[in-house]
Parts: sequence; C-alpha cells; structure tokens
Amino acid sequence: MSFVLVEKPRPHVALVTLNRPERMNAMAFDVMIPLRETLESVAADNEVRVVVLTGAGHGFCSGADLQGAGRVPNVDGLTKTTVARRSMDLLNDVMVTLRRMHQPVIAAVNGAAIGGGFCLSMVADIRIASEQAYFRAAGINNGLTSAELGISYLLPRAIGTSRAFEIMLSGRDIDATEAERIGLVSRTVPAGGLLTTCYDLAERIIGFSRVGTELTKRMLWTGLEAGSFESHMQHEGTAQLYVRLTTENFDEAIRARRARRPPVYED
Repeated sequence: MSFVLVEKPRPHVALVTLNRPERMNAMAFDVMIPLRETLESVAADNEVRVVVLTGAGHGFCSGADLQGAGRVPNVDGLTKTTVARRSMDLLNDVMVTLRRMHQPVIAAVNGAAIGGGFCLSMVADIRIASEQAYFRAAGINNGLTSAELGISYLLPRAIGTSRAFEIMLSGRDIDATEAERIGLVSRTVPAGGLLTTCYDLAERIIGFSRVGTELTKRMLWTGLEAGSFESHMQHEGTAQLYVRLTTENFDEAIRARRARRPPVYED
C-alpha cells in the first residue's frame, strides 16, 4: 500500500494525498520519507504549476504516530540521543522540501491538523480549510514543547505574536471558523467543496506566468526572513526587473487587455 498518492485532477495541478486514514495520516517515517521523495519528484515535474496537499479520510495529519513511528533508516549502532537527532532531521527535511518547492502549495486541510500536522500545514503557501478542520499545537499537552518543525517561526508571522503564544502555550483546539477569523487559513468551505475550491484557486494562479508566480512566492517567503525593509525592497526590485526585461509578459498583458482576450504568457 502506498502511503502517499499523487494525482493530476486538472491540467497542471498535482494533488498529493497522505494516505493512511486509519491512523489519521500520522507522521510515521514510512509516511514522511515517501512524502519527501514525492514532493521532490513533483517539484521537478515542469508540467505541474500548483500543488494541493491533503489527507485521506477525516484527518489532514495527526502528528506523531503513537502506534508506531516506523523504522528510521541508517541508524544502526547509534545511541538513542543520536537516533532522535537523525529522526528530527528527517522530519525537518520534509518541511524544508515543501517550503522550497518551485510551485505554490495549497494545503487542503480536511480535518485534524495536530502537532506536526499543524506544522505541515503552516509550511504550505496557502491554507484552505473544510468546516471539519481543526488545529492543535499538541506538544505542550504531552509534556513536551509545542515548538517543533518550524511552527514557532511561522505561526507568529501568520497570526501575530499574542495569538501564537496563546495557542502554543494552551494546547487548545482552533476550529475552522476561528482559523479563518484570525487569518490562520485563507477561507473555510464546506467539506464537500474543499478540493474544488483549491483546484479553482490553482487554475487562477496557473493563468498567470510561471516566472511571475514562482518569483512572487519566493519574494513572499524572503520577505518573512528579511533582515530589513530596505534590503528586501532591493530583492523585490531585482526580481521585478528580471521578469520585465527578460520576458514579453508585461507587453503581452497590455495587448491582451486591449484586445479583451486572455493573455498568453511565456514561462
């Protein structure tokens, strides 16, 4: 059985599904390692312009697999502490791989996004939630820290510091309605319309130039990490000039608007 599925439900859209519904798509290594490999493969597929990530069944991803984490590869002879460090590196690699994808990534959060699953959703560029979705930073409930897999970096930037501190220190659930209200997700939709909503958004993004969308994604992420406002503006200006001077996309957009037709962009 494959724990990660890839489909192409519409042209230039890849749907990546965590496929272990009986365990709420938990982050066992026999799921996460194939997920990283799948993301790398999809990122290299130039026919794919937008990626939608979701979970099978009623959960998006429930975080740590409490029934069995699976075998960590290449750790024979290592101490418990070193195995733990290598294990965390493998999970970190999944987050970094998702973050570095060329294509915009939409998380279709169909149900529980708990612990590491919450973190996984946060690394996506856009989050759309079904009415059945909820989020929980669960580490604090288990005697650990809720800060893992980048969430203490990403969450305050997404929803503000006070809300992020409160959510991560309380370990409480955030339902879909609250998630939309505080900006954790872009919107909440009925469960039956979740994927269609994501595909429709993907098609809108695909209608723009590839270089424009990929550089916009890169500039947004770079802005979150920028050392200063002025230095980031320099990066933005370089990206904008690059697209303007190396493609005919701007001129094509003007021609298309005047002709009242869809533009045909260069990649």
